[in-house]
Amino acid sequence: MHNVVISGTGLWVAPEIISNEELVQAFNAYARRFNEENAAAIAAGTTAAVAESSADFIEKASGIKRRYVVDKAGVLDPTRMRPQFAPRADDELSLQAEIGVAAARDALRAAGREAADIDMVICAASNMQRPYPAMAVEIQGALGAGGYAFDMNVACSSATFGLEQAINAVKTGSARAALVINPEICSAHLAWEDRDCHFIFGDVCTALLVERADSAVSETQWEVLGTKLATSFSNNIRNNAGFLSRCEDRNPADRDQLFRQEGRKVFKEVCPMAAEHISSHLAALGHTPAGTRRFWLHQANLAMNQLIGKRLLGHEASADEAPVILDEFANTASAGSIIAFHRHNADFKKGEIGVICSFGAGYSIGSVIVRRQ
Repeated sequence: MHNVVISGTGLWVAPEIISNEELVQAFNAYARRFNEENAAAIAAGTTAAVAESSADFIEKASGIKRRYVVDKAGVLDPTRMRPQFAPRADDELSLQAEIGVAAARDALRAAGREAADIDMVICAASNMQRPYPAMAVEIQGALGAGGYAFDMNVACSSATFGLEQAINAVKTGSARAALVINPEICSAHLAWEDRDCHFIFGDVCTALLVERADSAVSETQWEVLGTKLATSFSNNIRNNAGFLSRCEDRNPADRDQLFRQEGRKVFKEVCPMAAEHISSHLAALGHTPAGTRRFWLHQANLAMNQLIGKRLLGHEASADEAPVILDEFANTASAGSIIAFHRHNADFKKGEIGVICSFGAGYSIGSVIVRRQ
């Protein structure tokens, strides 16, 4: 068995920004248009009116102030309310592969590595833009990496679940160095017409390089002390879109063909699960929450992270103890905890430990405990 380190992280940020105020202006224009066009049905009680949104409501409900997206114009068009992407030919690099390659190259630079040093690529994200060929294999080819590659999906826990697979492969010697890439184009599966969730997601891509400790060359290395994964089935976060939908004669615009959740149930059930998961993982390795320098948590909702921090530490976690990137990026599915780790680790001293933790649909929870080398 080999000791394993995370030797580099990478981040690709979508090119356009939507503020809460811009989003609300577009949503309210959509709401007024919908209500006017359906005035008779609304008056008859057969159709519900769409309530208008507000920037204050969004920030209070989530802690989000803005989000990065691949396409802003389509989202803010009240007659469209979704991104607009140009189709690409089969011989062009796919959109998810393009941003995956960018984040991967950033991680390779940080680790002092070349693509030729990589012999495993995992593309782990909440949605893949196609069933096959695997996005990971396309990214592997575009980078010029060797070995093998595959896709995996565990919703918002995809990054930590992917990390465990990469860590175990390097630990056992089946790979020398592995890239875990998380291309999250969440704007494409969000129901922008739904007031309860129209503000939640943004677009981003993260990447991490995992390799043997005895051959790593980067200045900053994070020894992996342990990983822990858990799942428990729940319908409270769901998206029913899939290849069987056309055989069921489904309308792609049906509400269940996009992200939907029972937010209050998720909050009530996931927070204690996540806190217990982290606490028990630390205890199994001889550590405590109080002795942990930082928690890089999944960035879904500010109130969720505050409650998890309070359960772990006995007080509301400070920005130093549990950094928040949600206000800037919004929810970026599996990439959120990785952005927090990427952005907020430079001040660690040698020997200090931290926890990367994600949680989401499934339910799924994944944690990775690391120590600064």
